[in-house]
Amino acid sequence: MTNRLPHSLRSDARDNRERILAMARTTFAERGLDVAMREIARRAEVGPATLYRHFPTKEALVTEAFSEQMRACTALVDEGLADPDPWRGFCLVVEKVCELHARDRGFTAAFVSAFPRAIDFAADRERAWGKVAELARRAKAAGALRPDFVLDDLIMVLMANGGIRTTSTAAAVAASRRFAALLIQGMRAQPAIPALPPAVRLPLMVVT
Repeated sequence: MTNRLPHSLRSDARDNRERILAMARTTFAERGLDVAMREIARRAEVGPATLYRHFPTKEALVTEAFSEQMRACTALVDEGLADPDPWRGFCLVVEKVCELHARDRGFTAAFVSAFPRAIDFAADRERAWGKVAELARRAKAAGALRPDFVLDDLIMVLMANGGIRTTSTAAAVAASRRFAALLIQGMRAQPAIPALPPAVRLPLMVVT
């Protein structure tokens, strides 16, 4: 019995950690990052002390909760860079990153937020931005991307895309695709007018 106890404790700790992360991802996706740590602990059915033992700060929790999305985001940028047509690669990045962010409000908030203590997250984000900058440079050199485009424009795009409110994730993704298509047309150096994705009916926000 004594010999089995440490393993049991380690197993319980792993279960608690995974439950906290799963609930953090779900809660952040639904409500953004403005959720109290105690609320996440309550939803994960663990005590606040247990949560803080695994994740001493919200930055630490956010970094771990969104590590998979960050890897997916970086992979999308790498896919865009690998395309021999830099404009097509740039469009792919805008479309797919907007879709990724539309599926998860929390990731959008984390991506455009400053977490001074979340060094790993910040470093991964900077690497992704560096690759996007290189892709934009290639698209400009090819004469496809408007010369006055700057990376801050893409941050603005993500912020606006994160503001889409719908009744379901599927509707949010569909709206995000149309939004990305509209923006891509505006970023072309020589605008073309391809067909837009289908329109999505968006609910009006109620002001109280």
